[in-house]
Amino acid sequence: MIDLVEMCKRIRCHVLTMSFVAGAPHVASALSCVEILVLLYFRVARLYPDQPDAPERDRVILSKGHASATLYACLAERGFFPVARLAEYAQDNSAMAEHPFRAALPGVEVTSGSLGHGLGLGIGMALVAKMDRADIRIFIVLSDGECNEGAVWEAALWAPAHHLDNVCAIIDFNQFQATGRSTEITMLNPLADKWRAFGWDVFEAEGHSLPQLTAALEALSTGKPRLVVAHTVKGRGVSFMENDLEWHYRPPNKDDWQRALAEVEAGL
Repeated sequence: MIDLVEMCKRIRCHVLTMSFVAGAPHVASALSCVEILVLLYFRVARLYPDQPDAPERDRVILSKGHASATLYACLAERGFFPVARLAEYAQDNSAMAEHPFRAALPGVEVTSGSLGHGLGLGIGMALVAKMDRADIRIFIVLSDGECNEGAVWEAALWAPAHHLDNVCAIIDFNQFQATGRSTEITMLNPLADKWRAFGWDVFEAEGHSLPQLTAALEALSTGKPRLVVAHTVKGRGVSFMENDLEWHYRPPNKDDWQRALAEVEAGL
């Protein structure tokens, strides 16, 4: 049985090291969705690392592709490819680009990072699964800033009309996007009520609480698509990165990296 708390620590250490070695940004965005992706890859989703394209697998889509470091770390630890390959992150000619590419690595379901498209892609997969009468679930992880995109709301209108109860979208609501606080750039709140009004079955959870997230992700279907608003902290696990917009783009230097690793390993 995998210790999910320890796995979250391990993934955070991978993310920090990958960002430091590559000099790559988006470390705080990657840290905020660790619990979400760990639960999907290690508990909730039906996945087959030795057969990554098995037709009966669930699909996990990271629509917020700038958090690719967390995705790659989860895929490696889950056994889709060797953990040692994480050293390739954001290197020249690497399969691990700063935004995921579908054809580059096993386990990556869609090319993402151009925000606003993951939900529509996932809903399309869900419709095909319904038409094929396949027992497949589609999980899509979005950012809150991504909800600025009109395509998200078009897809959000479409899924309930077609009774796609095999869709579960999770919003990493860390309250920040590239240039400021999400709710100050567009009026996202009341976010949960907006999705309920569109016909979704909505749950809210503390996004770093494994029990709360598990309950929301594993709740029984009500015949509607499911939306989980995960209230998270940008830069979670590293005190000097938490809720600091600077870490949306700034990669850690050696001192930052060593201090951050010490905090994560100590569970501060």
